Order: sequence, then C-alpha cells, then structure tokens
Amino acid sequence: MKKSIITVVGKDTVGIIARVCAYLADNNINILDISQTIVQGYFNMMMIVDMNNVSKEFGTIAQELDALGETIGVIIKCQREEIFDQMHRI
Repeated sequence: MKKSIITVVGKDTVGIIARVCAYLADNNINILDISQTIVQGYFNMMMIVDMNNVSKEFGTIAQELDALGETIGVIIKCQREEIFDQMHRI
C-alpha cells in the first residue's frame, strides 16, 4: 500500500475539511486515519492516506494540494510515508 501523510495548518475557517476531503475523493485518495484539532483559532489536521488508486503523479498531487491550501488560506503538505518516517526518527 502506498501511504502518504497530509498535514493542514492555518487559521480556522469554515470549510477547510470539506475542501480538502473533496479534493481527496475526486482523486481516489482514501483517508485511512485522521486527527484534527483547533487551538485558540488555529486549525491543525494530520491524515494518513492510501494513494494506491491515484492516477496522477505524486508530485502533481502535492502541488495541487499546495495550491488548494493557498486558495483556502492554509498550508497543506503531502509527504510519502517512508520519507516522513525517516525525517521524524529519533
């Protein structure tokens, strides 16, 4: 299974989850696990997603998520699971 980590961070506004999840559904990206919190008006979400059924290149997905984040006023980052794991080893 090709897993990726998607993080979304920014000022809380209406529709962040809806817009991100709509993009994922439109691109056949399945959410395996999700955690989100709002702390003093700041939104933070982390998702583990399955990218097995995606027809686009990983780089294209990452760029489109970045552009979506700019549109809705948040920062969206998408990383392959293996790279994320290597970056966060102790």
